[in-house]
Amino acid sequence: MAEVKLTQLDKSYDGGKTFVLKNINLHIEDGEFVAFVGPSGCGKSTLLRMICGLEDISGGLLELDGERSNDMPPNERRVGMVFQSYALYPHMTVRENMEFGLKLAKADKAEINRRVDEAARILQLEKLLDRKPKAMSGGQRQRVAIGRSIVQEPRLFLFDEPLSNLDVSLRVQMRQELSRLHSKLKTTAIYVTHDQVEAMTLADRIVVLSPLADGAESNLEQVGAPLELYHNPCNLFVASFIGSPKMNFFRATIVEPGQKETRVKLECGTELRVCNDTRNAKSGNKVTLGIRPQDVLNHEEADGAENCITGTIETIERLGNESFIYLNHPDIHEAFIARVEDSQRRQPGAEFHVGVPAENCHLFDASGVAFSRTRSPVFD
Repeated sequence: MAEVKLTQLDKSYDGGKTFVLKNINLHIEDGEFVAFVGPSGCGKSTLLRMICGLEDISGGLLELDGERSNDMPPNERRVGMVFQSYALYPHMTVRENMEFGLKLAKADKAEINRRVDEAARILQLEKLLDRKPKAMSGGQRQRVAIGRSIVQEPRLFLFDEPLSNLDVSLRVQMRQELSRLHSKLKTTAIYVTHDQVEAMTLADRIVVLSPLADGAESNLEQVGAPLELYHNPCNLFVASFIGSPKMNFFRATIVEPGQKETRVKLECGTELRVCNDTRNAKSGNKVTLGIRPQDVLNHEEADGAENCITGTIETIERLGNESFIYLNHPDIHEAFIARVEDSQRRQPGAEFHVGVPAENCHLFDASGVAFSRTRSPVFD
């Protein structure tokens, strides 16, 4: 296992004029599974390659198990890298692909066989060792690519979107296998993905990165446990990125600030009560109010509710045991999404009432920073 520590890590080009990553500070504990998420261009794959040694570090400090590793060659870092592409040798069998790196390192034949057999057992590849890649499914090929890293006995696994080439059912299966693998090996792992479900399912902690904006001090937006980021995003960027469907946002103005409760007014004139601490704000301050589709009350529960928003149904996305209703509302640029369990009696064009529980609301100031919630989930 490995402890990874990044201190003020930078990646720049053009002699320091163009920054891709800036001021990244992160501490990953032994045995931890951490996911890097963020939109395209935020630098998550670049950061992974810097840890691996495939990208030079422009500034800052990378430590592996307390040892400065900025200039350490990749082969000395003892990391196992699994890429989006399987990159298997098509003319070699599964066994030959998995043992190839060990042969180049001139490892003992008996040791090679032991490691390959053990990796095959862990990944349930024993019956496929004599097959070539063309005779295997995408999920099986990805397991071989992972096995090729396991036989190196790395202290750190690095995954760069390893499941993005697989179809939906295979991704679900491979997520389960990766979770089982980490539980068994207990090896520190860093996982880059654009898929929130993968990050929320697999990771002990999630690192949210954003593209570096002009004047920004860092790409790193927030680090925390999956449910912590979901329930308590630190700013508008994290709130809009974490969660599917994404959070609904309304432009609003503070009417009455408070320590435990705040009253805000939407641009359409509707006043709502929210459980956010705005004692340092003033009446008239512009804010953004957020509410997740899963946190609203459905039409029956909303009847008579103090906090209520009314919209017109545009479309209904029926998913079986639940539906997402897309509403047109004057205070929101995109459709307002509400999750309901029963949508059979609703049709596009109809008016729909949605309850907005005060304790489920998120409030953000004009700069996008979240006001603390006064009634929110507690995390260990």
